[in-house]
Amino acid sequence: MAYRLGVDVGGTFTDLLLFKEDTGAFWRHKTPSTPHDSSEGILNGLNAICETASIAPSDIGIFLHGTTVATNAVLEGKGARVGLIVTEGYRQIMQIARSFVPGGLAGWIVWPKPQPLAALEDTFEIKGRMTAQGQELRPLDDADIRAQLEKLKARGVEALTVSLMNAYLNGAHEARVAELAAEIMPDIPVSLSHIVLPEMQEYERTLTTVANAAVRPVVGRYVRSLRDKLRDAGMAGKLSLLRSGGGLMTSEKSEEHPVSLLMSGPAGGVTGAIWVGRNAGIRNILTLDVGGTPTDVALIENLEARRVRTTEVGHLAVRASALDVKTVGAGGGSIAYVPELTGALRVGPQSAGAVPGPVAYGKGGTLPTVTDANVVLGYLPEALLGGTFKLDRPGAIRAVQTIADALKIDLYAAARGIIDIVNENMFGALRMISVQQGYDARDFALMGFGGAGPLHVNAVARLMGSWPAVSPVSPGVLCALGDATTRMRTETARSFSTLASRTSGEAIGAVLAEMETQIRDELKAEGVAAGEITVEFEVDVRYSGQAFEVPMTVTLADLGEKGIASLTDRFDDEHRRLFTFNMDSEHEIVNLRAVALGQALDLPAAKLPVGNGDPGAAKLRDHELYMNGRMQPAVIYDRARLKAEDVIPGPAIVTEMDSTTLIEADCVGTVDAVGNILITLADA
Repeated sequence: MAYRLGVDVGGTFTDLLLFKEDTGAFWRHKTPSTPHDSSEGILNGLNAICETASIAPSDIGIFLHGTTVATNAVLEGKGARVGLIVTEGYRQIMQIARSFVPGGLAGWIVWPKPQPLAALEDTFEIKGRMTAQGQELRPLDDADIRAQLEKLKARGVEALTVSLMNAYLNGAHEARVAELAAEIMPDIPVSLSHIVLPEMQEYERTLTTVANAAVRPVVGRYVRSLRDKLRDAGMAGKLSLLRSGGGLMTSEKSEEHPVSLLMSGPAGGVTGAIWVGRNAGIRNILTLDVGGTPTDVALIENLEARRVRTTEVGHLAVRASALDVKTVGAGGGSIAYVPELTGALRVGPQSAGAVPGPVAYGKGGTLPTVTDANVVLGYLPEALLGGTFKLDRPGAIRAVQTIADALKIDLYAAARGIIDIVNENMFGALRMISVQQGYDARDFALMGFGGAGPLHVNAVARLMGSWPAVSPVSPGVLCALGDATTRMRTETARSFSTLASRTSGEAIGAVLAEMETQIRDELKAEGVAAGEITVEFEVDVRYSGQAFEVPMTVTLADLGEKGIASLTDRFDDEHRRLFTFNMDSEHEIVNLRAVALGQALDLPAAKLPVGNGDPGAAKLRDHELYMNGRMQPAVIYDRARLKAEDVIPGPAIVTEMDSTTLIEADCVGTVDAVGNILITLADA
């Protein structure tokens, strides 16, 4: 069974990429998503792609999946009802929270505080206490614990969280509560804070564990259902899911630790972009993943994606490793409208999604979307998915005309206005992860993927000054490629909380070595061979008195040879880059983290035959589109017939099965050795 299948479920389409490991041959497929039950769309796509490749589902050895089930459960408020057990005196921990209010000046006046995931009436205290050194100060009272659990059971909670003071140092009390819960509430999943997040800061640890409990029943049902349906379809291979921080986890582990899946969907695209960059020789990349509902952006420096310690979904911010992906409501299905109050054009974040979808899809949509504007302008030809998906251009024109009438302007000006606004929204998100993080966007290429990314990448690259604009091979299924080429990953963390002057590189290295043994054993238990495991380390450092940390990568060798200065000196350099200054305060080592990785799949990109620079053999037909305030002649090309070194002058459109690339006027697209289209200014 030498086949791998990567599956990415989006709001509009489900993308599949099947490839054979020994030859690198691959097949791709897109099928409409089924929001009521994502597994239906997956099974439809599985059967279709297996038929195309002339294989049976039983030939697939590994099924790799990026999912938004956990994300949607949080955004839609459909998580489980969570019961919370805390230490006596800390019942209001979720309500007190942190004193951070989003928004501008005086935002606290109008900001409606979100309802905590664990309600106060579902929170109960128990006796017993651990000290800040992890020693038992007061013992537990089993009778008291049983009484509180009985109350929670009577309240009908669907999941249980146990988060006790200082449990990150000693989880014995939490483990005892879990034992009693298994007797009293045997069908209720239990999440323990010292397992989910063994780090200091009580609120963050509690919030993260509560979030894990809230999505655990939802994710568990989905994963078990998908696994059963795949087995019924004949697929006996291994099912793994993509973590928020990149890397894979087994489906069984995802049922226990679903908080690690909150940004599973966007992570696949970033991983795929790294693979493309490695094969194309591009090391610094800004990603532009434009789907049907959102646009996700990320920064890759030297082929390493930025990671953050906080995963943000809606108003929820939990302490879980994630790729630093920012999301804005600027997808192909984003709805354009003109509010009566202002009379100014707006686009998104509301989306037509998969049902009913843009008007051009002919599925009952009535509201004008970004996709409809692209159809009107001629940027999107009237057939998608290799001609199997016909677009309703007259319907798109009628929809966009409502915007033109409301603004009292020309149809094409209205359509171009929709595109300009959505491009500006993407531009703003990209600035957040580049310029506002201390990076010069001109040092990066901009890679557009997802169904609509290559349509917008040229225009957004112009706004960013990030060249070349890259349209990778099979951009519409790049997230699925990322899923399929990702390696297994697990991690653990410990709080250290010690001034640098009171510890040493050897002491830190000794703790990291213990953590390495733990996570190596975890990956071995998940079926990864010992010789294929590599381990990386991170240490969170801050100036004493600061309320935030900067994660620094480190090796055991550096700690042993150079001591703690190998951390503190690099921290000073990074702090100055991020914030333009350093402080005289002493350094503090806050948290230690170890990450174990399985072996990366070495999948080379297939090289194209070399052409003579003339793309004429790939020409499908002459075309006309609206650009720079007027209709202009253009050419539509078939990407499958392009050759390496072909140079495509703009304006032009390059079509393929899963996406469409727009090359603007005064730009040129050059096909590289492995088929990526690199778009630059014509006079550059």
